[in-house]
Amino acid sequence: MITRRHWMVLALLTGLLFLSMLTTVNIGSTNVPFDTILKDPTASLIVFELRLPRVITATLVGFGLAVAGTAMQGLFKNPMADPYIIGTSSGGALAAVFALVFLGGRGQTLLAFIGATLATFLVYTIARQRGRAPVETLLLSGIAVSLLLSAVLTLIMWTAGRSVHQIFAWLWGGFPLASWGDVGIASLILVGCGIIFVYARDLNVLALGEEEATHLGVNVERFKQVLLFVSSFITAVAVSISGIIGFIGLITPHVMRLIVGPDHRILIPASMLAGGMILLWSDTMVRTFTSEMPVGVLTAFLGAPFFVYLLRTRMKT
Repeated sequence: MITRRHWMVLALLTGLLFLSMLTTVNIGSTNVPFDTILKDPTASLIVFELRLPRVITATLVGFGLAVAGTAMQGLFKNPMADPYIIGTSSGGALAAVFALVFLGGRGQTLLAFIGATLATFLVYTIARQRGRAPVETLLLSGIAVSLLLSAVLTLIMWTAGRSVHQIFAWLWGGFPLASWGDVGIASLILVGCGIIFVYARDLNVLALGEEEATHLGVNVERFKQVLLFVSSFITAVAVSISGIIGFIGLITPHVMRLIVGPDHRILIPASMLAGGMILLWSDTMVRTFTSEMPVGVLTAFLGAPFFVYLLRTRMKT
């Protein structure tokens, strides 16, 4: 049941996100006072052509990773699931690195999206048996495909020579070259998030078990297909823009589940807002204090201890 407290949490998260976006536009190696943005051409250039598209892109990618993580945790009934669990990121990474090494970076975003999408189709095709794709088989297929694609990726990196540093920077994720074109691509994430939100009730029902969900009128197999491919689409768009940024899709849904509860009608938008805020501030910290260290390094430092905590908690239950 959605209560007044839930609406208050969503309103608070929305306000904090809006305030964060306003604040982070002003933060950087050079602070830009708001009263100079429209008066000073240099300040205007910094804000509108460099920082604002980066802020918006980071927020949208955070939206997508958090919502995809929420969907994956709901699908696999596992709080340690994340958007990369079925090999989507491995396919995107392989295609992007191929573009970096052999095409001079041309078409990197498009190839990363295609690679991520094809990897997801491959995993589903392998897992499908007699018209069904059991969740456990999907998970194992994703692990197998990820290992295979990672091996191919390592082979390419072995032959890359001077491109290795650039490859590592992309693999750990970030937004150093974010532009208004990236904002346009990242806007597709909102479409995917909207579709997943439409299925929030079905996610709640699925938590009761597949058999119970079928009795309550949910076409479970069809629902799993939609959830899997929309989540993979969101992840593919995010990976194609920012590279691989870990733990946002793992941490955010779990924390918000503790705050707002398991009802996906509230959990999905709450996770979306919180994920955007977490990634936005993470990116602001690395571009301000670390001379563009990949943001995935920071999220890994934050997320790895939390992952260990989740693992230890599950071991005790």
